[in-house]
Amino acid sequence: MRSFPLPIALTARLSPVVVLAAAGWALSSGPLSAPEAAADKPTEKTRTQSSSAPSETQAPAKTYAAAPAPCDSIAEASVKSLVPGAKTAGKEIPSTDTKLRRTCSWNALKGYEYRWLDVSYEVLASDEAAERSYQGRLEEKSGGGEVPGLGDAAYSVVNLTTEDKQQTREGVVLARASNALVIVTYNGSDFESKKAPATDEINKGAIKAAKEAVAALGNAPE
Repeated sequence: MRSFPLPIALTARLSPVVVLAAAGWALSSGPLSAPEAAADKPTEKTRTQSSSAPSETQAPAKTYAAAPAPCDSIAEASVKSLVPGAKTAGKEIPSTDTKLRRTCSWNALKGYEYRWLDVSYEVLASDEAAERSYQGRLEEKSGGGEVPGLGDAAYSVVNLTTEDKQQTREGVVLARASNALVIVTYNGSDFESKKAPATDEINKGAIKAAKEAVAALGNAPE
């Protein structure tokens, strides 16, 4: 939970971290017993061919081996537009494993307008593991819809909450690109009118940040 000296207390947002491991498997085979009259040479040849065959137990190659620096994933111009008044450098949230999970946060109150942007990366063991995690998270969402042209698959949803008569509208975009997940959370409030920004503004802002974050996956260390 993060607390800021704001006019109201914002609802805590917990972003579940799902860590999945891909199970490996082993395949073994052996030549059938040869008749006793068979010559030794063919047997040796068969053994040589078998030993030179490529291993079928190798783990699939991962497209992304590590998460990129999340605070470098969003252009300064985009940060200024989405989170007016925020420090463009952002603040990286401590992680137990920065190679696999990293998050950066920007937030600011300018006048009475408050905005918050989070960009998170999760790198999984395989495309299949990332797809399972992606589908599992979708089951926790209601409403929203797919975002075409973003990674291998992407989904966005916007929700409105009210606390002490203060509205906050929050958009979440979840995208999968190969074996990596990108999660963007963007929300806002107006503390003068007590109203929240329009759904379209929050949704478009979250998708814009998600597109930049997915593109930044190519800058991840190998």
